[in-house]
Amino acid sequence: MNTRLKYLSAIAGASLLAACGGSDAPPPADDTPATTSETADAGDTAEAAAPTADSTDTLDGTTLASFTPDVAHGEQVFAQCQTCHVLEEGVNRVGPSLAGIVGRAAGTVDGFNYTPANANSGITWTPEKMFQYLENPARVVPGTKMAFAGLPEGQDRADVIAYLQGAGAQ
Repeated sequence: MNTRLKYLSAIAGASLLAACGGSDAPPPADDTPATTSETADAGDTAEAAAPTADSTDTLDGTTLASFTPDVAHGEQVFAQCQTCHVLEEGVNRVGPSLAGIVGRAAGTVDGFNYTPANANSGITWTPEKMFQYLENPARVVPGTKMAFAGLPEGQDRADVIAYLQGAGAQ
């Protein structure tokens, strides 16, 4: 019984980690590695596409105001974030505590070791900026160590933000 519980726990943990860093992108068409120029071009494109600290433009063209948030659903979606983040102030895990994130400057949680990209981003986490960030974190903060692919559905992003602003941020 104990071995079975350990096995199931390992599967659950692996599934959560896969949800954080996974991607729905199809594998490459062949096994040919990218050339140096292709790699450089891909990196240049990602950097060129990075929005400014004040921009809130999303890839899908939606805005936070386009959605009616559902806090209960936001709590369910936030479950995939809990592998790395908690809402308890002063408690950092793989990622920083998200307690009081709305209105806070990026890279400022005491005791968390941020990448220079995040700490020097100039971002203040408004609900609109979070909406943009949660769509594709690496686009908004190139060089972040957050390995989360993002939430492609605008409703999910709006719901998580409502949860963070409401009951989850207390």
